[in-house]
Amino acid sequence: MPCSEPLPTSSSSVMIISKSTVYPSQASSMADLKLSVSDLPMLSCHYIQKGNLFTRPPHSFSTLISQIKEALSETLSHFPALAGRLKTDADGYVYVTCNDAGVDYVVAAAKNVHIRDILSPIDVPDVVRGFFTYDRTVSYKGHFLPIIAVQVTELADGVFIGCSVNHSATDGTSFWNFFNTFAEVCRGVRKITRAPEFSRNSVLISPAVLKVPEGGPPVTFNEDEPLRERIFSFTREAILELKAKVNNRKFGGDDWGISISTVELLGKKSNDHWKESTLPAKLENWIRTVSKTETPMAFEISSFQSLSALLWRCVTRARKLNPSKTTTFRMAVNCRQRLEPKLDSLYFGNAIQSIPTYASAGDLLSTDLRWAAEQLNKNVRNHGNETVRKCVSEWESNPRCFPLGNFDGAMITMGSSPRFPMYDNDFGWGRPVAVRSGRANKFDGKISAFPGREGGGSVDLEVVLSPETMVGLESDPEFMQNKAGKNWALPKMRMVITMSTAIDETALVEGHPSRSEPVDAFPLCSTDFQQISGQHSQIMHGQLRIAGLTKNNATQGNKDNQSISHMSSTVILELPREMVDDGP
Repeated sequence: MPCSEPLPTSSSSVMIISKSTVYPSQASSMADLKLSVSDLPMLSCHYIQKGNLFTRPPHSFSTLISQIKEALSETLSHFPALAGRLKTDADGYVYVTCNDAGVDYVVAAAKNVHIRDILSPIDVPDVVRGFFTYDRTVSYKGHFLPIIAVQVTELADGVFIGCSVNHSATDGTSFWNFFNTFAEVCRGVRKITRAPEFSRNSVLISPAVLKVPEGGPPVTFNEDEPLRERIFSFTREAILELKAKVNNRKFGGDDWGISISTVELLGKKSNDHWKESTLPAKLENWIRTVSKTETPMAFEISSFQSLSALLWRCVTRARKLNPSKTTTFRMAVNCRQRLEPKLDSLYFGNAIQSIPTYASAGDLLSTDLRWAAEQLNKNVRNHGNETVRKCVSEWESNPRCFPLGNFDGAMITMGSSPRFPMYDNDFGWGRPVAVRSGRANKFDGKISAFPGREGGGSVDLEVVLSPETMVGLESDPEFMQNKAGKNWALPKMRMVITMSTAIDETALVEGHPSRSEPVDAFPLCSTDFQQISGQHSQIMHGQLRIAGLTKNNATQGNKDNQSISHMSSTVILELPREMVDDGP
């Protein structure tokens, strides 16, 4: 129902235009879904808040919100649990009842906010909080509120689509499967590619009862502590080099330019359904053949474990802890493929456990990076079927909500995963520009890992720390440079130039008159640019020049004399910050 006047959200730059309830396009026949030992601890956590930033679609915003609303309705028919509510029965068991009660659909506007205002600041700007509903809403309130809410926010030159989902109903795997399916349906796919699986017959479904206080469980961390939040970007090459260093190998030198890890490639393929079809059979067979002749290693430390170890050491150093202080690094692991028998890779719900790794600050900082990575690797490797079941039994003996937070000033909690398909959400006009999250479940030491937009193993770390610790991390040589002369660990400054120019589906690349490139695939590199001269301007120097095109029937520089119609476009350039300050 439309609001008579725009209502301000938690951010004064974002105004709510309308709010309505969306119901599944088909009635549900699904039985109630009992919350598992992985679901129940999340009742004290905030709703998950994740979303994608997009450039402006070619059609009107009013058309867009209608299309998204229709797609949401159809998608809910594939995910009936998300259109339901939580309920607790007389015995204290909590269920998701698939009663088609509907979800919240919010339309908002922030027409004075540009894409550059979101991507360019050093810290994640406060306006991002306004792109999500259910700010700081505890998941237990799913007894009274929808399980999910979708907010679509119109920006000056783009759109943000944000989802807030009850954490006791979904983990990251389920969340992104929903989001991917939502986008798939919106762009017209008739048969979804990854249907969720709703069985409730594993060891995770327990007779234990979680006793909840009147009114619901409290949040276990201080929601009002001062924090800073930054995105640190790591390139594929940077992470491969870091991994090689941790595994005592030389980086590069073969025909591929990298040292291919048999263990990691095949291991990820077997444990990650998103990648099941991405490794060609010939390459897989070649790797298996080569692996027979390789000198066997006791174990290999993964790229992500190497990066996590770097973060563990550097944040600990920035906190200036006493050497005897015990530090904790928690990592969430997906148990779907660790259990025997295995759960379906698209099992809907939470199927995660938190693995804590402990080390004194002195041990962590007096040893090398490999030592820290080995501690993480050992715990992850050992978390198999037996350990998963042991954790279930321990919880059953003492049912409790998950203790989220940094209770002793020496804890780090790593969430999300760079293997989640966060950039696979094409709603019909292209891939997202960025991934951002709301204020949910953030405290000093909360880290979330996202895939980098460029793919290929690149990673963005969303780092939340106390202001003083963030200052220490920003000045930490090991974290910010890692290796003298290599600037890969420096955070990218995303420069966004909104151009009102003549572009259709291709843009001219000067210096390559016979080539045209898709708008979202310019062959950009940091040495190509000498100057960026304003909001509505051209990019100077050699490789890219699109400002010379004119409004109608533009032909300048176009050897084929083809007609290019006028439209508004956003070009995003990513440069390490030090290259912007000091020049290439």
